[in-house]
Amino acid sequence: MAQAPCFDLVFFGGTGDLALRKLLPALYYRHRDTKDCSGWRIIAVSRQPMETAAYLELVHEAFQRFIPAKDFDEAGWQRFSTRIEYLSLDGLNPDDYGLLSHTLADSADRVRVFYLSTAASLFAAICENLAKAGLVTDLSRVVLEKPLGFSLESATAINEAVGRIFREPQIFRIDHYLGKETVQNLIALRFGNSIFEPLWHRASIRDVQITLAETVGVGDRGEYYDHYGALRDMVQNHALQLLCIMAMEPPSSIDPDEIRDEKLKVLRALRPFTPEDVRNKIVRGQYRAGAIDGKAVPGYLDETGIPEGSTTETFVSMRVDVDNWRWARVPFYIRTGKRMQERMSEIVINFRAVPHAILPGNDAGAVNRLVIRLQPDEGIELHVLAKVPGADMRVKPVKLDLDFAETFKTRQWDAYERLLMDVISGNLTLFMRRDELDAAWQWVDPIHAAWAAGSEAPKTYSSGTWGPTASSALIVRDGLSWKEET
Repeated sequence: MAQAPCFDLVFFGGTGDLALRKLLPALYYRHRDTKDCSGWRIIAVSRQPMETAAYLELVHEAFQRFIPAKDFDEAGWQRFSTRIEYLSLDGLNPDDYGLLSHTLADSADRVRVFYLSTAASLFAAICENLAKAGLVTDLSRVVLEKPLGFSLESATAINEAVGRIFREPQIFRIDHYLGKETVQNLIALRFGNSIFEPLWHRASIRDVQITLAETVGVGDRGEYYDHYGALRDMVQNHALQLLCIMAMEPPSSIDPDEIRDEKLKVLRALRPFTPEDVRNKIVRGQYRAGAIDGKAVPGYLDETGIPEGSTTETFVSMRVDVDNWRWARVPFYIRTGKRMQERMSEIVINFRAVPHAILPGNDAGAVNRLVIRLQPDEGIELHVLAKVPGADMRVKPVKLDLDFAETFKTRQWDAYERLLMDVISGNLTLFMRRDELDAAWQWVDPIHAAWAAGSEAPKTYSSGTWGPTASSALIVRDGLSWKEET
């Protein structure tokens, strides 16, 4: 890789899980694979008192856990560690920013990135303190981790506060799902091949299913998770962004605003949910005790930090309608949950069956299917019918499988590798614009309002399953089924 631009990357929340598990390992890989990193400087900021040497020991220990042994070597670590400094400061205390000002005093002409890996409630104060300390330059950028707010009202307050300090092109609202290789390939698949666009509409596609499933529970994030729930934590950002890329019109170019304009049109075309729709088209669930990989796991109400009787949802499935000419009457199904049967993120596009089945083996009207796997194994599958070898004309479903790791024989970039490099280079394509965020919250808020106004508790489901039985019933009402139930 060519030389990366000179930059200062300041992580607020530098001792947190995200920095140690994802952000710093991503930078390690990019440092390892970049020819000249002499202009890199990484500054980790946290309230925890410690010297840089002690912080480097903490990072080194984290790398032993989060970077595969085959990718880690001590010589590479020693080179990378020379780029890291640690500063102990309280982001809410303006007086503490003098130390950061001193550290950055000689670098006003460099790209300066402030990555706020903190609670969203701290974003406004940190940005205001950065401005008061004279640290915001024309080359500065700020990265805001999700969830950005708790509602449209709270998101607006945060965006207005940050927007008083940073211009919109300087604000990078990050969603790591958009950095996944498969999401990039969805764009390439749609707009780089002539064979799919003629089929990418209501006349050829029967339904679309987006599944974001986790086998883990809330772990030590119980207090945070109980405040947000699955709808705010996963649907409002990750799932809707995937839906937008799947459903958007072809942009005129790959210019960031051209792509974000088309995504915004999809968000604005989402049919709003009435209170009756919320009852009939959305299922919310909460996991109870069960087994994952043969090991007993507790229910949500028994997790650390969860208040007694909590009605926070750990599972959501819904039918979504996109009211425009391309997608009229094509149901989009979104499903996400914790403690589910498999760890899996994928987009499934089911095409319409042939109008008249004449071949033996196709009596049930088997459909063609395109599966875009985001995790754990990134790839693309195309399901078609093929003749079974032999004298008889009999067909059966088979799949054409593009496994990225097997096909390209190279390590796939982690999502944060791509996104961090995009921030440094100023590429906004994979980051949410403010009007996108507002449109997403405008669509999600009425769902929560309907839940708050009702008295129905989330439906329970056993850990290690695909969620409440009502989720299967939701899609069966339309004469369809989830992929694994086909």
